[in-house]
Amino acid sequence: MWRVMTQTDDNSMQPPLLDVRGLKKYFAVRGGWFGRVRAQVRALDGVSFTLHHGKTLGLVGESGCGKSTLGRALLHLQPPTAGEVLLNGVSIGANRRQLLLEERRQMQIIFQDPFASLSPRRTVAQIIREPLDIHNIGTAASRRGRVEELLSIVGMRTNALNRYPHEFSGGQRQRIGIARALALDPQFIVADEPVSALDVSVQSQVLNLISKLQRERGIAFLFISHDLAVIQHVSDEVGVMYLGKIVEQAPAADIYRAPRHPYTQALLSAIPVPDPQHKSRRIILRGDVPSPLNPPPGCAFHTRCPVAIERCRHIQPELKPAMAGSTHRVACHLAD
Repeated sequence: MWRVMTQTDDNSMQPPLLDVRGLKKYFAVRGGWFGRVRAQVRALDGVSFTLHHGKTLGLVGESGCGKSTLGRALLHLQPPTAGEVLLNGVSIGANRRQLLLEERRQMQIIFQDPFASLSPRRTVAQIIREPLDIHNIGTAASRRGRVEELLSIVGMRTNALNRYPHEFSGGQRQRIGIARALALDPQFIVADEPVSALDVSVQSQVLNLISKLQRERGIAFLFISHDLAVIQHVSDEVGVMYLGKIVEQAPAADIYRAPRHPYTQALLSAIPVPDPQHKSRRIILRGDVPSPLNPPPGCAFHTRCPVAIERCRHIQPELKPAMAGSTHRVACHLAD
């Protein structure tokens, strides 16, 4: 009844699981007597990428750059303003509500705060069983068995079934959230900073659990995090976001070995090295992140970029291969 996949090593001949095309999400700012729209917050401003089966795209960037909004827009928890998201070639949310419900069986999310994302009024069994109830999968007995199986998968005992979220530690609550995300056996999971609220000792346990599930089940992940070391550990590809756009995307090894965008270089220079004899050159960015209410013309990063030229102030760079045939894409006039 429940699907178990093995991850393949070569996805080059397979169509992408997820194909995101020009995704935008604007939030209206209203004011005045009649609540008219006065401005638009451009949380996402034209994001495009593909994600293959069993792969992880790590997403990094400063707070407010649109990472979490992107994750929610992919799942239509926040319907996008423009653009398209295709799952296995089918446009998500393009048709009737029932179709969106069917598509959501293949897509789940692990939230950042494991306490706020679990209902305090429900037992662990009710929390994990809820997706099965909503989609009317199996009998009462089979659902009970599935819940017990999921708890075992995430490393918890069945004596937790009748307990409530407040009775568990942060790491255990996140394991419960992961079990709920696995209930429908999805093909794609958005992991929205799943370890940022956990102790360092617990973070590694949860990360290893996620990596194990991916290897065994072939699940694709969009992994959102501020921690560049975590992203390097879990990701096949890395996307760097700045002010609602992806400014660089490449295989993880390429990003960490030879970053092309000045913003990526500044982020990587801030990674601490556990060697007191090592002295790295820290790139300090000047100024603040521009407001998404009124982003600057040209390259959005030019107001803080240490190498910006006149062209950067007027012409917006496209996200394109750094060289012919390269999978390393960068939105910078000086990338070459």
